[in-house]
Amino acid sequence: MDQGNSKVWQATLTPHRSLDRKGFYLLMGLVALVNLIVAGMFVALGAWPIAGFAGLDVLLVWWAFRMNFADARKLERISITEHELVLERESERRPPQQLRFVRRWVRVELEEDRERELIGQLLLVSGRTRVAVGEFLAPEERKTLAQALKSALAVPRI
Repeated sequence: MDQGNSKVWQATLTPHRSLDRKGFYLLMGLVALVNLIVAGMFVALGAWPIAGFAGLDVLLVWWAFRMNFADARKLERISITEHELVLERESERRPPQQLRFVRRWVRVELEEDRERELIGQLLLVSGRTRVAVGEFLAPEERKTLAQALKSALAVPRI
């Protein structure tokens, strides 16, 4: 067993989505029903071309939610071993990505405006390489992650 690669710290980050599949089907059924009623009223008034646009609305709402669900399948995994930090990213629309950094050269930077209480990007910096992590996290979650990363990187090497 290679002791140099034993895990010291690991975090898996995923986006939060409050709408599950059941809620999605319920919402889409409601949107389709409302658009069907509106389309029927316009057809009854003789403005039948409007019915096509009502159907287009349903398709656009469906497509927007499908993109949202695809984004929800993103994943970032940060592993810190004795000698390196490894960032792995998975997304439905891109091939998996793995970035490796020498642990002792990695800095964690959190863009913060304390006067206005704003929290920006969380960056892993090594030399000229700057990589944003956890962009889908809420600002307070990025702040907590930054503190955890700094602590994990500061743990003395065995």
